[in-house]
Amino acid sequence: MTTERGGKTVFGANLGILMLETRFPRIPGDIGNAATWPFPVQFRIVRSATPEKVVRQDARVLVDLFIAAAQDLVAHGCDGITTNCGFLSIVQDQIASAVPVPVATSSLMQVPMVQAMLPPGKRVGILTISASTLTDAHLAAANVPLDTPIMSTEAGTEFTRAILGDELDIDFDACRRDLLQAGRALVSQHPEVGAIVLECTNMTPYAADLRKALGLPVFSIYTFLRWFHQSLAPDRFAAGLDDPRY
Repeated sequence: MTTERGGKTVFGANLGILMLETRFPRIPGDIGNAATWPFPVQFRIVRSATPEKVVRQDARVLVDLFIAAAQDLVAHGCDGITTNCGFLSIVQDQIASAVPVPVATSSLMQVPMVQAMLPPGKRVGILTISASTLTDAHLAAANVPLDTPIMSTEAGTEFTRAILGDELDIDFDACRRDLLQAGRALVSQHPEVGAIVLECTNMTPYAADLRKALGLPVFSIYTFLRWFHQSLAPDRFAAGLDDPRY
């Protein structure tokens, strides 16, 4: 007899994503485009949590709103929680303490794991949407060494300006150029970089371009959450323990 344990309302959408309140367009690859994911997800918008407040100001003042939205996702069947902004690493511990499921707030949490995979003399480099506001507190909350090489798209023409400005129209070709410019600057100034972690969840659509241009492994919120989701809904490879072949 096959049984399924109850206790929640929604089944089959294990990953819950806390979304900032935005209006800018999101293309496939972006965490906020549902077509990005090869599995069902649930979204919750955290009202008044704008890119300006979270990235350029201090997300900690909004933590109660994020916690309430995370608790609502859990109540609706989510077995794991993430967010759509790498800067929310700064509230990782508070959200994780408030819900009974695993929480992975930021792509930056991958940095220690990626560093452990690299050969001697190589380091992780970070591409961020806003190096000017990515503080030691954000890095420390994700266990990122404070001397990690970091490069920003702030010197570009479109990506940082349009996303943090929450523009209705975005030139995605210009965004790609901004990411490639920042990536090349990162490895030029820090030739010891052996892998790149993308802080911003809106950078994932350009990961393949960065990989091709730089020849380095590129880790994003997409790589992180594909791994995370496997723990919530592992692939099944056998018929079960009652299979006579075992």
